[in-house]
Amino acid sequence: MKYGIDIGHNCPPDTGARGIKFEDNLTVDVGNRVIAKLKALGHQVVECKPTSASTVGDSLRKRCAKANASNIDVFVSIHFNAFNRQANGTEVFAASDAGRKIAKSVLNEIVKLGFFNRGVKNGSHLYVVRNTDMTAILVEGCFIDSQKDMALYNPEAMANAIVKGLTGKLPDNIPVDPVEDEEQNPDVTIQRLQKALNRLKITDQDGKPLAEDGANGPKTRSAIEKFQRIVDIQQTGSADQNTWNAINQILAKRIIRVNHAGGVAVRYLQYRLGVGVDGIYGPQTETAVKKYQQQNGLTADGIIGPITWQKLIG
Repeated sequence: MKYGIDIGHNCPPDTGARGIKFEDNLTVDVGNRVIAKLKALGHQVVECKPTSASTVGDSLRKRCAKANASNIDVFVSIHFNAFNRQANGTEVFAASDAGRKIAKSVLNEIVKLGFFNRGVKNGSHLYVVRNTDMTAILVEGCFIDSQKDMALYNPEAMANAIVKGLTGKLPDNIPVDPVEDEEQNPDVTIQRLQKALNRLKITDQDGKPLAEDGANGPKTRSAIEKFQRIVDIQQTGSADQNTWNAINQILAKRIIRVNHAGGVAVRYLQYRLGVGVDGIYGPQTETAVKKYQQQNGLTADGIIGPITWQKLIG
């Protein structure tokens, strides 16, 4: 099966809703997990989110064009709702009989997580459902402005539910947890960590990139401690779970905006830009971001989106 996965919004000026959490961050997190799981099951996946757009309409058109040109079987657009802080639950939109069948299957799996069942709804008014040539659904996972939904929300569980609803199963070959892997094959895991730190431009105590040799020597430990200090986690000098979680949060390339208290990702961003590291995207950080964007020929809008992340970490 060939799936088109559309990670909702995340393409300024096409940006998502804001509530207790920020929709753009959730759609990236869940969408990337869905893509990885579908590939692990042996399916082909086409990522339909554009890297840039001039308007929201342009963003929507590009998503549909990518899907229609890729000969995919099922198009899935991933979103999260926001309304009045009282509404809660999950709903899935579709416009065809085949779409409604898939939508019901996905919805049933998500509501098993405890979310209120808002039903399968007519999506014929939604641009990406109406303008794709294949079976299409749009998933509204839950409400980001609902305390109830956010207490239930877990990105891994949400991704599993979507994949189970689409395919009827989940992959067995889920990658080994890095901490467990370190116990079984430490050289491979340390080398993976060295590669990640080099990608993030975290140097050793001498200001040099790490040798990607799998050896957990003093230079590697100093770079790990440096990274842990930047992101404000316990400085163990080892590749523990907190360190891997922090690395993965940054590599997820979530969109960051002014006044966005993004913790780990913002602290890393501030380190790279040479401003005070406090984990809050305030005016000083915004000025530094715009300067960096200008210096690198990017639109100086102060938004850390896909193109700016590409410049920062590839």
